[in-house]
Amino acid sequence: MTAAEHRPALPDGLRDRVLAASLRARAAGRPEPAAPEISPAEAFSRAADAFYGMLGVLQAEDWRRPALRCLDVQGLVGHLIGVEEDVHRGLAGDPQVAQASHVESTQPAADCQAGRPPAETRAEWRRTIGHTLDLVHAVGDPGTEAAVHGMRFPLGMLLVVRAFELWVHDNDIRQAVGLPPAVPDPSALGLMTQAAAQLLPHAAARRGLREPTSVHLVLTGPGGGTWDIPIGHSPPAPAEVAIVTDAVGFCRLVADRTTPGRLDLHITGDQDRAAMILAAASALALD
Repeated sequence: MTAAEHRPALPDGLRDRVLAASLRARAAGRPEPAAPEISPAEAFSRAADAFYGMLGVLQAEDWRRPALRCLDVQGLVGHLIGVEEDVHRGLAGDPQVAQASHVESTQPAADCQAGRPPAETRAEWRRTIGHTLDLVHAVGDPGTEAAVHGMRFPLGMLLVVRAFELWVHDNDIRQAVGLPPAVPDPSALGLMTQAAAQLLPHAAARRGLREPTSVHLVLTGPGGGTWDIPIGHSPPAPAEVAIVTDAVGFCRLVADRTTPGRLDLHITGDQDRAAMILAAASALALD
């Protein structure tokens, strides 16, 4: 009989108890070594550069492939032109764009790309991005609030949301034309996960989840982190939920590009409440 056969069997559930204890001990914060910090404007600029580079490798026939909703690739780029134009209006304080629909307000810009040479669409999109960055530089203060498409955010948060959308639609186009998916660099991804964590209570409220819940969210991998997030009101003893998953996967969930069932999840606490919160996360998607 070997030494291993003499070892007593481990108690039932020991692994889960150890994992749960380790999870509770992981304080809110960023992983070490931390990715270099960058500004929201830099994250937006990097996402724009990546998107522009991706468009540069498309073939003529790729621009006509279905990409999202009723839009082909060229129409989706037009949608993003419309988003930038509405951001310009929001930074100028235009009250009409504050509550405009993200889809309906940008549909004319998407429609007018039909029949244009793709190079013209690509160049126009690049110009609108350049104008956004010029306006951001002119505003200067990342705390300045802007209201666009039902969102009122400090400029810094708005730029991270814009970087998030560019990454999402970059991958929409990649999927449509058969290119491998892209992942943001850890510094930009760190800003995106921070924004997603901060906005999770708003997503829960949109889905009508008012029950008090204390969520301990751990997003693993480069660009991840740990957050303690209150959902709903905060009575003396809210339900406790801990959720661990991959940072990129969680961002895809927030973008409504995957489902909780397709994530590698470790959950402790109220399983039903955790499932509702994960299902609600996609309410932040703009499309």
